[in-house]
Amino acid sequence: MTALKQQSAEMASAALRQARYWEPQIEVDRRPDGTIYVRQLGELPTPPQRISDRLRHWADTTPDHTFIADRGPDSEWRRLSYKEMLERARRIGQKLLDLNLSTERPVLILSGNDIEHAQLALACILVGIPYSALSEAYSLVSSDFSKLKDIKSLLNPGLVFAADGETFARALDTVFDDVTVMVARRPNRPDALLFSDVLATEATVAVDAAAAAVRPDTIAKWLFTSGSTGSPKAVINTNGMIAANQMMVRDCYAFVQDEPPVILDWTPWNHTAGGNKVFFLVLFNGGTLYIDDGRPTPSGIGKTLRNLAEIAPTWFFNVPRGYEEMVHAFDRDHTLRNTFFSRVKMLMYAGAGLGQHTWEALQRQSVEATGERVLIASGLGSTETAPFSLMCTIEAERAGNVGIPAKGITLKLVPVGDKLEARLKGPNITPGYWKQPELTAKAFDEEGFYNLGDALRFADPDDVYQGFYFDGRTAENFKLRTGTWVNVGRLRTGFIDHFDGLVKDVAVTGLDEEFLGGLVFPDLRAARDLAGDDTLEGEALMAHPAVRAAFADKLRSLASTSTGSSTLIRRIILMARAPDIDRGEVTDKGSINQRQVLSNRAADVAEIYQGSPRVISIEE
Repeated sequence: MTALKQQSAEMASAALRQARYWEPQIEVDRRPDGTIYVRQLGELPTPPQRISDRLRHWADTTPDHTFIADRGPDSEWRRLSYKEMLERARRIGQKLLDLNLSTERPVLILSGNDIEHAQLALACILVGIPYSALSEAYSLVSSDFSKLKDIKSLLNPGLVFAADGETFARALDTVFDDVTVMVARRPNRPDALLFSDVLATEATVAVDAAAAAVRPDTIAKWLFTSGSTGSPKAVINTNGMIAANQMMVRDCYAFVQDEPPVILDWTPWNHTAGGNKVFFLVLFNGGTLYIDDGRPTPSGIGKTLRNLAEIAPTWFFNVPRGYEEMVHAFDRDHTLRNTFFSRVKMLMYAGAGLGQHTWEALQRQSVEATGERVLIASGLGSTETAPFSLMCTIEAERAGNVGIPAKGITLKLVPVGDKLEARLKGPNITPGYWKQPELTAKAFDEEGFYNLGDALRFADPDDVYQGFYFDGRTAENFKLRTGTWVNVGRLRTGFIDHFDGLVKDVAVTGLDEEFLGGLVFPDLRAARDLAGDDTLEGEALMAHPAVRAAFADKLRSLASTSTGSSTLIRRIILMARAPDIDRGEVTDKGSINQRQVLSNRAADVAEIYQGSPRVISIEE
C-alpha cells in the first residue's frame, strides 16, 4: 500500500469526535408547480424577550467567568467577566440616556472589534437605543466618505464612537463635525467624550426602566449589507430576531449546552457572521470570546497563530482563505496543530468556496493530532436572517453542503430556470430595510418569504436529511451568445477543486460571448512556490513563466473533462489584486460576488475576448 493510500485509509477509519447536535425530523411538501417547502417538525424553544436577559442571567449565575478578552497595548489579554460587563453596560447606558439618544438619534461605531466596542454595543442593547457598527474602510480607506455620508443621512446619529480619535480624525472631522463624539483614547477634538469618563457615570433607576421597556420588536442594531452597490442598505435587526436565531443555534449546536463555548474569532462585528452569530453565540451560552487581532492573510495570520497557541477553541469559524493559511502553519508546527485540535468540536467555514484539498488537509491534521476526525461544516444565511438559517451537522462527502433548515424556519425552494431558488420564513428574518419600504417589499415574495437569491440543490433527491449544496446565485447564471445556459456555481466549484490549491476563487465570464473565460484569483503562496521566489508579487508574479505554465497545464486538463460549451473555460487571466470586500466583491457568506467582480473589472473581462499578453489559453 502506498503512503498516500495508507493515509487515506487511516483517515477513513478514524472515529468522528463526539459532540451533541440536533436530531431533526423533517417534513417535505412538494407542490404541483414544482415549489418545495422544507421544515423541521417540533417547536423552537422559547427565546428570551430581550438580548440583555442573557447578560443578566450569566452575571447572576457565573459572575466571575470571563465573557470577553482582547489584546491590550502590552499584548496581554484584557478580560471582562459577565458581572463586570453588566455593570459597565449599565453605566454607559445611563450616559446614552442622558444624551437623549433614541431610534431617531442612534449610535454609530466606526472602529473594529475590541472590549470598548463590546461594552458600548451591549449598553445600547440594554437600554433599547439602536446602534450600527460600520466597516472601518468607510472611514480609513475611502477618499470621499460617500458611504459614510449616506449612512449619516439615513440614520441621523446622535453619538459616534471611535476607539482612537486620531486614527479616525479625518472621518470624524469631515462627516461628523456636528455630532457628539466618544473615543477610548487620543481625542480628535476638545469636546470629545472619553470612554473612561463615561464609565464613571452612576447608573440610576432610569436604566432599569429603559431595559424593562425593551420588547422583541425593539431594534437592537442595523447591519449594512456588503456586496451592495450604491448606497448601503440598513438591515433592521430586532431583539426578537437575534434571540430567536440564537435559540436555533443552541438547538443545533447542542454541545454548547453541555460546556460553555470558548471561541477565538477575528470576523468583524459590522458583518452578521461576527457581529451576530459569533458574538451572541458566546453571550447566550455563557462562553468566552477571545477577540483575534489577526487576519486570514499571509501578513495577518501570524497574530492568529500566536493566539491559537494560547487558546484552544471548542468551536471555530473562518473563511476558506484563513483555513488555507492555518493548514500550512499546522504542517510546520505540530505543537500548534495539537493545541488547536485538542478540544474543538466543529470547524465551520463560510460559503461554498472551501477547496477540497483544504478540507482533506484539515481532516488529516485532526487525525494526526487526536486520532479523531473533526466535523467540518458549513451553513447558509444572510444579513437579513441574523444569519443562522441552514446548517450541516453530518459528515458530508465533500465541501459545500449547507445542511438543512433550522428549527423554526421554513425553506421554500422555487424553480427558476434549471435551479431551485431558496427563500426563508421564520422568527429570525428581518422586518426590512430601515426607511426603504420599496426595497423591503422587493425582498419578500407574496407569501412573506425572504428571497436569499441563492440557489440550492439536494445532496440526495431521495433523502432530504443529506442536506443541500449551495448552487450559486440565481442572478449569476447567464447565456452564451449561442443561447446556452451556464451554471456558474457548479462551474466555479469544479474549477477551484481541479486546480488543487492553486486557486482561491474565480469569476466566470462569457455573458453574450462565444465562449467562457475566467478572472482567476490565485493562491499567492502557491504561485510563489511555483516561481521559486518568495519576493515576487503583483503582476510580476502573475506573469512568471513557471506560474503561467502551471495554470495553462491545469486549464488544458480541465478542458479535457468538459461536456460542451457551457463547461469549457477557454481563457483565463490571473488577478494580482484580491477581491475587495469594500467594493462589494465579497459577500456576507465569504464567497465572491460574481456580478460585482465582473462589473468592477470590466477592463480585465474585455482583455479575455480582445486578446492580451496576460491571457492564458487552452491553446498554449
